[in-house]
Amino acid sequence: MTLDKLKPGQECRVVEVKVGGVVGQRLSDMGFVPETRIKVIRNAPLVDPIALLLRGYQVSIRHSEAKEIEVTPL
Repeated sequence: MTLDKLKPGQECRVVEVKVGGVVGQRLSDMGFVPETRIKVIRNAPLVDPIALLLRGYQVSIRHSEAKEIEVTPL
């Protein structure tokens, strides 16, 4: 399952970030690494962004980036 499929209030754990290059490095720097717990705060269904809570801070990413993050729901 990918991160963009989760609904607000759901929690998950990162399995793999499938994008490389600059975007992959930026996501890694923001804390999207395997085994990180994430809670979805808000998910705009048609337009970006997705607001997430991870490692004690809130971050927003684009749907296109969330589609590249493989997660396991908790």
